[in-house]
Amino acid sequence: MQEVNRRVTGLNVIFVFALFATHLVLAEEAPPKELKIVFIAYQNPDQLLEDVRPVVGYLNQQLNIRIKHFVATDYAGVVEALRNKTADMGFMGPLQYIMAHDQAGAFPILGEVYKGKPFYVSRIFVHKDSGIKRPEDLRGKTIAFVDPISSSGYMYPLDIFKHAGLLKDKGEAEKFFKRIYFAGGDEQAIRAVLNKFVDAAGVGQYSYSLLRPEERDEVIHIAESQPIPSHCVVVRKDLNPQTVAKLQAALLVLNKGPNRQLLKYLYNVDGYVKVAHADYEGVERVAREYGFLKGK
Repeated sequence: MQEVNRRVTGLNVIFVFALFATHLVLAEEAPPKELKIVFIAYQNPDQLLEDVRPVVGYLNQQLNIRIKHFVATDYAGVVEALRNKTADMGFMGPLQYIMAHDQAGAFPILGEVYKGKPFYVSRIFVHKDSGIKRPEDLRGKTIAFVDPISSSGYMYPLDIFKHAGLLKDKGEAEKFFKRIYFAGGDEQAIRAVLNKFVDAAGVGQYSYSLLRPEERDEVIHIAESQPIPSHCVVVRKDLNPQTVAKLQAALLVLNKGPNRQLLKYLYNVDGYVKVAHADYEGVERVAREYGFLKGK
């Protein structure tokens, strides 16, 4: 009798396990028939839409999936696209990723390598003739940032002033500066300094290269932030795992080989490295300090 009970119990365990495994298979999202990709624009959105077409064609061929791509009109749009599933994958900055992770469980699969490094810094730029030498000299002055949820174009520039002991949070920035502008792009912000529309700009270090060579000597930087993890490729949390793996592999292949020239259409990066959420925990901490994320 005990032997029969053991066999029945064993069969029950096998049945429950099989039922659970079947549930997991059914719960996993099937490979998509169409992959929707959102890009974030740092310069001209219409130009970017055209620039990335060779990359879209390459991914279409590698994944054998129809690709639909679009450019978010602002930084919040790229987060919203992943949250409401109008995008399956996105190219974005660290802060946008952290917000997409917080709001929708999105996760990064690749980080950019630029100028040989998987990180960069924000800088405070001023006109060379301004007489401004230090962050404290900007009290009562005007400053241009990029976007209210930009990593290198708002959050980390603010952090420069915080570490200098000039303000405690972003709320105090309104009192420290005479006026704050959001230019909508890195190039627009640094050009506002070049043309003396504002006294300073808080932008990523590579914004400098958006100026023409003859213009660059007119602009200098007076401070820089702590290192920031690179921009990243992000996917929504329930995208089919096999599709995610194929995407990651297809983009990593661009690091070497005959298709490497396609990288110039992807923000002109040097290549990609594998990343995980842990690589952006420092960004998450700063984002919480400045109130970009709710809760503790």
